[in-house]
Amino acid sequence: MDSSIEETNYESKSKPKKDKTTSNRWITETENCDGEEECDVEAWETLSKGFKEAQTALDQNRLLIQQVNENHQSKIPDNLVKNVKLIQEINGNISKVSDVYSNLSVNFSKLVQQRRVKSKNDKVEIADS
Repeated sequence: MDSSIEETNYESKSKPKKDKTTSNRWITETENCDGEEECDVEAWETLSKGFKEAQTALDQNRLLIQQVNENHQSKIPDNLVKNVKLIQEINGNISKVSDVYSNLSVNFSKLVQQRRVKSKNDKVEIADS
């Protein structure tokens, strides 16, 4: 990754249909805020951090699932026993992703509410002047 690019916004773009994975690209605040009156850096950072954390867990699950499939196909008893721990790890990662998205929702809602209150207060101040 180019060191001049800030990790403030996470963007995922689909690859052509033959490849079902996604490619990820971090874009800078200025790329994201072009044409907008104001960019809420805190909101973007919160979303970006959460999406990155969730994507890391999902990527790890992809690898774990591949290992589970290989172990299952091998039909070697020791490998099948290893699958129990791998599946428990997958379930833990799913819980982590669920928690991340839940926290993102709460945090984003709070930021939107704060923005609305600030906007309303700003309008009242302007009307009073």
